[in-house]
Amino acid sequence: MPSRFRCLLALLAGASAALAGTSARAAGADDYTLDPVHTRVVFLVEHAGFSRAMGTISGSSGTLRFDRDDWRTAQLDVTVPLARLDLGDAKWNAAVLAARLLHAEKHPEARFVSRQVEGVDADHAKACGDLTLRGVTAPLCLDVTFNALKRHPLPPFRRTAGFSATATLSRKAFGIDAWPTVIGDEVKLLIEVEAVRSRGNGDNPQAPADAEPADTGEEGLKPDEAGKIEDGEGEPDPALPASEVP
Repeated sequence: MPSRFRCLLALLAGASAALAGTSARAAGADDYTLDPVHTRVVFLVEHAGFSRAMGTISGSSGTLRFDRDDWRTAQLDVTVPLARLDLGDAKWNAAVLAARLLHAEKHPEARFVSRQVEGVDADHAKACGDLTLRGVTAPLCLDVTFNALKRHPLPPFRRTAGFSATATLSRKAFGIDAWPTVIGDEVKLLIEVEAVRSRGNGDNPQAPADAEPADTGEEGLKPDEAGKIEDGEGEPDPALPASEVP
């Protein structure tokens, strides 16, 4: 066989192997939906050199694609509702949401979309992507810590992933440059995320053994299971309605 044909066959074989590897990695990833109750953004920014003002934003929503064994397949798309911002004071909140700063009336949401996720080790990764804030899109990288991936101990017992993340951004990079002698430019972010596995993934025969129960009623529970903890991680509480668990 001529050498040029051998080289061509080798290249084709290598490409096929690479595609097969990519497909295998993607097949191991599951889709998750962010839990807005247990996902929160904390931000810290210098206040005139005296202290760092601390605020929170709750109610974030979005999607996550995640494979515990391969960080490279991870994809995150999250929307943060700026109207949920809370600095602990109504006047402070109004000032930060006003046109000179976040201009939340015109730009009510911030959005982060990951472009690349690289593992540092089994439990840590750097997720880089684009943050859109106040109508400006700029790059942002998150340092991510993996906390847990397991069946939630409370109803409706869904398989849940948990993460912590940190990041630092310049507010000037997003056109937020008012009050420079009072408000610092550097904003530190502390982020806590819980994400619940989407329903379709439970049909995978290779899903982990502690995946959520089959869809048998109220959010995957049998009629007599609401409000009970069935997996040995706590005492059953028949008086606790599923709608009131934390």
